[in-house]
Amino acid sequence: MNPAPAAATSNTSTADQRGAGAQLAAWLASESRYWFNSEGERWIFVARTLLACYCALWLAFRLGLDAPYSALATCMILALPNSGMVLEKAFYRFLGTLVGCAAALLLMALLPQSPILLYLGVALWIALCTSGAAMHRNQQSYSFVLAGYTACMIVVPAIDAPEHVFNLAVTRVTEVGLGIICAAVIHDVVFPRRHARNVMRTVQNRYSSFITFCTQVLEQRLTPAETELTHLRFAADIAALESGRAAAFFEAGDGRARTRQLHAFNAAFMTVLTTFYTLHRLIHRLHGAAPEHAQSILALVQPIHSHLASAMAQDLTPQRVAAMRSQLASDTAAARYQLTQLSAQHPIARAQQIDFDTTIELLERYVRDLGEFITIYRGLTQEKRQLVSDPGAYTPKTPRAIVLASGVRAATTLLVTVAAWYWLAWPQLGNAIVIATIFCALASSSPRPTAMIKQVLIGFAIAAPLAFITEFFLLARANDFVTLVLATMPVLALGAYLLSGARWAGAGIGICMFCATLLIPSNLMHYDMENFINSELALLLGVVVAYLMFSVVLPEHTMGQRDHVAAALWREAARACKAPMFHLKRRYDNRVRDLLSQLNAAAGPAPGAEVRAIVSQGLTLLELGHAIIDLRHYLAQAPAGVARSALQALVSQLARYLQAPDHASADATLQLTLATGSAVRAELAKAAPEQQLTLQATLPDLHAIYTSLQDQLTTGEARHAP
Repeated sequence: MNPAPAAATSNTSTADQRGAGAQLAAWLASESRYWFNSEGERWIFVARTLLACYCALWLAFRLGLDAPYSALATCMILALPNSGMVLEKAFYRFLGTLVGCAAALLLMALLPQSPILLYLGVALWIALCTSGAAMHRNQQSYSFVLAGYTACMIVVPAIDAPEHVFNLAVTRVTEVGLGIICAAVIHDVVFPRRHARNVMRTVQNRYSSFITFCTQVLEQRLTPAETELTHLRFAADIAALESGRAAAFFEAGDGRARTRQLHAFNAAFMTVLTTFYTLHRLIHRLHGAAPEHAQSILALVQPIHSHLASAMAQDLTPQRVAAMRSQLASDTAAARYQLTQLSAQHPIARAQQIDFDTTIELLERYVRDLGEFITIYRGLTQEKRQLVSDPGAYTPKTPRAIVLASGVRAATTLLVTVAAWYWLAWPQLGNAIVIATIFCALASSSPRPTAMIKQVLIGFAIAAPLAFITEFFLLARANDFVTLVLATMPVLALGAYLLSGARWAGAGIGICMFCATLLIPSNLMHYDMENFINSELALLLGVVVAYLMFSVVLPEHTMGQRDHVAAALWREAARACKAPMFHLKRRYDNRVRDLLSQLNAAAGPAPGAEVRAIVSQGLTLLELGHAIIDLRHYLAQAPAGVARSALQALVSQLARYLQAPDHASADATLQLTLATGSAVRAELAKAAPEQQLTLQATLPDLHAIYTSLQDQLTTGEARHAP
């Protein structure tokens, strides 16, 4: 009669074991997913990279190419996390190689017996290509870099044997083309990672970050400094999205079909971000104004802010956006009625009326721009094809001084190393010339070039002993392709693994390039220890020379340098007064935010007070430029009259002020803005109904110009002007 408790205990024990087994299985599944999404991704990348490299090397041996290592090095250089990035870089690498080979053939044909003139010609060519790379700062810039140093790689070996230059050029194109084919096929077929998915994740993160940011600002939970730094990060996000869109364009799928929508998404984001910043700055100024001036206005608009923040905390479906617009119309009508009641009891000053009208206009503009932004976002995330006007691609804009300095530095590097080669008569110094030229060109588009080259130098230093051991203790014993792979795989896998992480990617590049240049055997091998050590020293010396050149030759003229960015911001604002009107606001947004993106990249994770001051200045100039462009739009269609003449005079005065800003000019422009506002209001009172709306829309722009000038007079922002 007693087995029942035992059976119950047995069942309980079995259930506990099953529960523990289920928990263990769930834990293992969770850990496996985490590993595959983090460390596993890196090892898959390493496997893809090595597979592409060894496929290219095997084919190069089978085809009997003169320098098989070039095919392998190409696969290493094209090793990127996503297939779209690989295909994009491969396209521009091949294009740059073709142009560089053509330039080398032309220079050698023109100057075969004049080494000095030949090297001057190569230096000029490299200067032009490096300047082009600094100007573009995307994968197109890589094409410029390749065109520059490919010419150097062909001319330097052929300097004593010009008759071989054509064979060198053809071999270079063949080897690079083989590496490109292998890298593109492997990364696009073997466990591919599609860049289009990353682009859509970027779009979703951007949207959620912006909505959260707006909600926090409306609820007054962010300080002005935090707000400005958020704008700085948004500027970097805009550039990153355009870069990702360009890479996804090369993939199969709907990446190309979404190009216009992504352009429109970036443009709509910049528009609503600028409108919101102008609104935020106005509210911030009111909080800092005298209580008797601002308190009544803030009390009227605070409920509107609360309703907007509450609405944006929810999922902004089309129905909720329509409800938000309806709520805003109701709130603004109530605020206008309350203002009328207040003015009946206590007269409202004209400045208060202007602040109120401008705030309401900006709130309505913000909700309208936000609705357009949300519509484009939902079309992208729900994969709906939308008929949107293409505002044009986001285009980078590098300050001219940095572009010219990049070209001068690259040309100087080539001429200095060539002179050293002549005086030292060290045969292997030719490798140093090529390496120094390569890294001077590559680092010209980097916001921290010395840090980049230092990491590459670390990679070279790590690779030097490993390459020596691999060459003379492992590779010397290899007697077929399989043993060659086993001998070289450890050091190449180390380089590829470091390359897969952002922190030590520079060191990974150094290891891969060093080992690909020295380790891979040719069709007829020569094991010469003295020559090997000389080659190692030459490669190390080339990187050291590139580092010294960035430290000595125009060290302040690098990408994202504060003074150059600040001066370029003023030039762009001045250009907004006179540039052609076609897509002017889009171009102005692009260029200002691209300059802020450069500043963000150079400043690092913790921007200092000087960087924040330039961000504040840049956002003020962005607000000022938008107001000027809006006034120019009105002037293009406005009838003749006192208001039109006053607005035209104001735009001309702003152009003079922005070209040569100082305190006296700012004060004169401020007074002219006040006079222009009076002229506009005087004409508004007697204007026809069809003209009143357009004339009324100029008042918020005049107010933005006035307050921006006030900010610069009180904070001294004009000290950053050129």
